[in-house]
Amino acid sequence: MSTSFENYQKRKLISSYFSVVVSIALVLFLLGILGLLVLNTKKMADRSKEQITISIFLKENTKEIEIEQLQKTLAMSEYTKSAVYVSKEEAAAQHSEDIGEDFVDYLGYNPLKNSIDVNLKANFVTEEKVLEIADTLAEKSFVDEVSYDKILVGMVAKSVEKIGFWILIASAIFTLIAVLLINSSIRLSIYSKRFIIKTMQMVGATKTFIRRPFIWQNIQLGMLGAVIALLAIVGVIYYVNTNFQDLGLLDEPYIIVILLVGVFLLGILISLISTYFATQRFLNLRTDELYY
Repeated sequence: MSTSFENYQKRKLISSYFSVVVSIALVLFLLGILGLLVLNTKKMADRSKEQITISIFLKENTKEIEIEQLQKTLAMSEYTKSAVYVSKEEAAAQHSEDIGEDFVDYLGYNPLKNSIDVNLKANFVTEEKVLEIADTLAEKSFVDEVSYDKILVGMVAKSVEKIGFWILIASAIFTLIAVLLINSSIRLSIYSKRFIIKTMQMVGATKTFIRRPFIWQNIQLGMLGAVIALLAIVGVIYYVNTNFQDLGLLDEPYIIVILLVGVFLLGILISLISTYFATQRFLNLRTDELYY
């Protein structure tokens, strides 16, 4: 009879631990995926910004040395991602390929101009900064025109701001839900041991002495749940990087490492804080309140 009861208690204990580990693993996995989404949303937004091109069209009498100097100046500028010289012959060939016919033969001359195509760094792609850069370039005597898609610049900048705002809101809400779920699982686990806690307290054990094994035990469960979550996150990263290489998930591996370490530490931290407050609650209850 005693053995049967002990087996029942062990199964109940294992079930309680399993529930805590699974809860922590699922929540940390979802938090990790959300973090991955946040990091790559910014990366995708930056790539979209850096695709916007400012075309600097040069006058016909522009000297080669002036073109070289301008290109070098642009290449060394803090706002430049890339600066590529495009001759009017290259531009004509590309345009002919795009429209499917040789318009130069049709017109009898090449109406295009030599140009330098500049792609800006993402931080400088705002309506104000792009306009300032374009106006500065247009002041040069050998520059005929500076052209860029003003509507696209405005749309991209506003879209990125909106997406960033809502992702931050979603991250905050989801983090709160995650903490509450893990806290609830740990509290239920400790609730089943409330009589043991009170018995230890009644025989003179200090709160710190009673609390310590519970905290250490749940930190271990938090670490186990975090490891499971990390394995799942690494699996997702491997799958996405293999099938969607354009996203460049592993272009900056240190960011992935920081994310994984952050998820692991978050599992430990939430387990520590939740266990502390859960045990504190039962330590402060009167004996008659343990039954409610």
